[in-house]
Amino acid sequence: MKNVLVAATTFPRWPNDTEPGFVFELSRLLAKKGYNIIVLAPHYPGAKKFETTGGMQIYRFPYFWPLKYQKLCYEGGILENIKKNMLARVQVPFLLFFELLHIIEIIKREKIDIIHAHWLIPQGFLAAVIKKFCRIHYIATAHAGDIFPLRKRLLKSVGAFSIKNADCMTANSTFTKNSVLGIYGRDIEIIPMGVDLRSFSPKNKDAKIREKYGINGSFILFVGRLAEKKGTEYLIRAIPMVLEKLPNSKLLIVGDGPEKERLENLTNELKLNRNVIFAGKVINQDLPKYYATADIFVGPSIVAKGGDTEGLGIVFLEAIASGTCVVGTNVGGIPDIIKNNETGLLVEEKNLEELAKAIVKLLKDKKLQQKLKKNAMNHIRKNYSWDIVAEKFSSLYAKIL
Repeated sequence: MKNVLVAATTFPRWPNDTEPGFVFELSRLLAKKGYNIIVLAPHYPGAKKFETTGGMQIYRFPYFWPLKYQKLCYEGGILENIKKNMLARVQVPFLLFFELLHIIEIIKREKIDIIHAHWLIPQGFLAAVIKKFCRIHYIATAHAGDIFPLRKRLLKSVGAFSIKNADCMTANSTFTKNSVLGIYGRDIEIIPMGVDLRSFSPKNKDAKIREKYGINGSFILFVGRLAEKKGTEYLIRAIPMVLEKLPNSKLLIVGDGPEKERLENLTNELKLNRNVIFAGKVINQDLPKYYATADIFVGPSIVAKGGDTEGLGIVFLEAIASGTCVVGTNVGGIPDIIKNNETGLLVEEKNLEELAKAIVKLLKDKKLQQKLKKNAMNHIRKNYSWDIVAEKFSSLYAKIL
């Protein structure tokens, strides 16, 4: 059995966490394929420092003391936390130092054969440094959010070092691949993160969701962190135009984040309180019910001021797998999933009129809905099923080893 160290900064902290679980799911499936998977992720107050679950050993390393003051990771990610919290900025070198120490310790103790580094910085960089001294093979996987900070010369050099020295480089979308190539040119394989077609299904439709939020007309759903790049503001601003055609429509916003208060104020200003509902965080276990019950899912992502945007858009995969039609914007990795008028409707970012027209069109045209649902489901079955994604990564591991 080959020993694989998975290094990541985004990983569920406890059961039913609201943090993205794609690294967990991929690692769990690779463990089922016979690899001994050891996961290393940053600690968070209240999380276990070690546990065994899903056939994996999971270590969460502390990087600052007292533990309750660890502010750099989770709840929006490293970049966002650095922007809003001075203490998070101070903790960056501590994270790098203690993650490096723990990687070296695990390599020696577990006799690691390969490192799978999710995100070029810091995991890809640390794996590249370790490779120079320990000759441990590593795969670097870019998720897009790790590319945008690499515009400054020093960080770009660090990113190029991570990319150049990887035994294999993967990206989660065409957009992310092209962004990586802008830093350093080499062979890059596109392997997206996947969706669990057993967990997300039309069978999860639950009338209690509509009852809970008083939705009697068209049900428009948004799921995501309430941050600038998600473009939630533009969806809210488009709702009055939707209501002109479909007055009983309601938008349910699932998620939390730094923009929540501003978005709530905007909703008040536009007098949309009866038609725009903020549901807050919903645990991952309950999300399938929301997707399956909605009439359509809308993801109005934009390119944020700093250049950050949607690297892939897993929420679209989850909605499609749940039998729900999707409307998205032509940014980042979204066009890999949404082929306009084939697997969903694609509109230009920040275009309120175009967004509203697409929403109304899809809600009114049942024949179009059926066509898009069928095409979209076929598309994700062939390209985004976790079984297929895990098999591709398993083949990469075997090739390198």
